[in-house]
Amino acid sequence: MAGNLALILHAHLPFVRHPEQEHFLEEEWLFEAITETYIPLLQMMQRLIDDAVPFKLTMSITPTLSAMLQDELLQKRYLEHVDLLIDLAARERKRNRDNLPLRELGQFYLDLFSETRRFFVEECKRDLLGRFRQLRETGSLEIIASAATHGLLPLLQQQSSKAARAQVLIGRDVYVDLFGGQPTGFWLPECAYAPGLETVLQEANIRWFVLDTHGLLFGNPQPRRAIYAPCYTRAGPAAFARDRDSSRQVWSAHEGYPGDPAYREFYRDIGFDLPLEHLGPVARGMRKFSGVKYYRITGRGPEKEWYDRAAAEKAAEMHAMHFLEQRREQLRRLHAPHFDPIIVIPFDAELFGHWWFEGPRFLELCIRKAAEQEDFQLTTPSEYLASHPTQQRIEAARSTWGENGQLGVWLDPSNVWIYPHLHAATRKMIELAQRVVADEPAGGTPALQTPPLNERVLKQLARELLLAQASDWAFLIKTGTAREYATKRTLDHLMRFNRLHDQFIGNKVDQDFLSDCEWRDNLFPNVNWRYYS
Repeated sequence: MAGNLALILHAHLPFVRHPEQEHFLEEEWLFEAITETYIPLLQMMQRLIDDAVPFKLTMSITPTLSAMLQDELLQKRYLEHVDLLIDLAARERKRNRDNLPLRELGQFYLDLFSETRRFFVEECKRDLLGRFRQLRETGSLEIIASAATHGLLPLLQQQSSKAARAQVLIGRDVYVDLFGGQPTGFWLPECAYAPGLETVLQEANIRWFVLDTHGLLFGNPQPRRAIYAPCYTRAGPAAFARDRDSSRQVWSAHEGYPGDPAYREFYRDIGFDLPLEHLGPVARGMRKFSGVKYYRITGRGPEKEWYDRAAAEKAAEMHAMHFLEQRREQLRRLHAPHFDPIIVIPFDAELFGHWWFEGPRFLELCIRKAAEQEDFQLTTPSEYLASHPTQQRIEAARSTWGENGQLGVWLDPSNVWIYPHLHAATRKMIELAQRVVADEPAGGTPALQTPPLNERVLKQLARELLLAQASDWAFLIKTGTAREYATKRTLDHLMRFNRLHDQFIGNKVDQDFLSDCEWRDNLFPNVNWRYYS
């Protein structure tokens, strides 16, 4: 065997659930990802298993995404969303009955949305997470853990080691609750690492994690095998490094495959092209993405040509063949006696299907063609470590896969105001948890020593703090894509945290307010607030 490829998909969305309103625009982030990414990936893996195609794929499903996929309210709202898409596609097919290309595209979307609904209801019983769990049990899919709410661990670690520790250990606990076993791997949010985090990962019994390229290359001492073998950290867990060349070839819209003229144009959506009265109830009176797109990328000019599904699939096949040939040549160049290299290729899962409509097809073709190769194999980091347990030990370098490889996106003048508030809330949480634990009588089960009301408040305080720490809010503020919403979410969680904290300290808990907080932010039913003590 000349080498190994490890494909890793990071599936994450912030916790966006708003029971206080009948319809909420940002919930459609989840609905779009389900329709365009998560269901297509599930269908892809099921086809591979049905066809007896051997494959190995690694995937993180973050705790916030897991909570949303399990939520009955969001499941119900997603079904309503798909029904509106089916209605829209049917009306579009009728509207374009005299335009052959658009009529065929209307039929394509009608079939797509109808099959999505059938798969969600009949095959998955609305439980997509359960379907991922079943695929994990086949041994082809390894699911790994991640931080509780995608908090940026190096920044939290600077606030307090307990803040980063709580994100990691609560994320580990959620994984155990969902999948009935201990995670082997752990996805660091934004691949962000700083020395010292490996100790927390070791405490969580994590065996490996992924860094960006420079996190390993700039390690001390320098890794003898560059990024093509893992290195153990001083605390124990192994660090694998992202292969930037492989990643760039796929995710870059300018240099990579998704920019091919044959692929579907993401930004030309009928939600912006058609009059609102044509869009009907799916638009709810506002301009937004509908998921129905009629154009292909074509070129860089404003004029676009109709999307041709057959031409797009042909392009995906050519790109899959090219990608694997590039990896084969890369592994040949790495060939050396007594060295079995691994190329680690992580992506945001939402690239496949949502941003790059043909992405799931490309991925499936890559896996099918890789199964036919004799000079390399698909593997997972866990399997590679099991068969290659002896590796170099280094001290990994501070790094992230963010812009310029550092934390500038999350430490921008537009969003740095967040952190003093997070620091203050973290200190309050730690002081309160330590005080409660110190006041408990010795002996007995800790959970039984805290009065039920106090336990509820402490759990909700942990939830509100964790949600305020999500890296998504600073990112959205910096990029401007949802600045007002992200700002409000940060302030709302901090407000609820501070109000509950002050009520607890003053021994005047407003149970109606507490119940309202639990109703709004209902994730992590077993959250362990004691990690802050």
